[in-house]
Amino acid sequence: MRLRGRAWKFGDDISTDHITPGRYYHLRSNMTELAKHVMEDADPDFMKKFKPGDFIVAGKNFGMGSSREHAPLALKIAGVNAVIAKSFARIFYRNAINIGLPLLIAQTEEIENGEEIEVEVSKGIIYTKKGEIGAKSLPEIMIKILNEGGLVNYIKKHGDIEV
Repeated sequence: MRLRGRAWKFGDDISTDHITPGRYYHLRSNMTELAKHVMEDADPDFMKKFKPGDFIVAGKNFGMGSSREHAPLALKIAGVNAVIAKSFARIFYRNAINIGLPLLIAQTEEIENGEEIEVEVSKGIIYTKKGEIGAKSLPEIMIKILNEGGLVNYIKKHGDIEV
């Protein structure tokens, strides 16, 4: 799975409230509307710059906070290709894989805000204008889940997870 888009950078400790601001929680039954507000509290102009297929790049502990599935789902519905960060909150990580949003763990300092990058998720390689950045490889089962568009789709097609 090779993806291409622009990188939008954020710092450490981006919480689920930064991703989907609490004041829009009433929109949780309308995820298309909620997705129009992703990252608004981290960058009020994010959705004006962002185009479907772009990437979110961050520091440590991306997705900290509540265990709401709405945060990764809103990112996916908004069109985020993948999130690349130094580390992820554990529940956010699992929720993202379960709904089919690719995540990569990598050192993100060399990625510039707004630059065009390419990502090969299955190989764990990020291509930037400065060169390649290696990302932590995802287990094969997670790649299969992502390729099917999430855990529910995977189980519908395969019946169970074989490890």
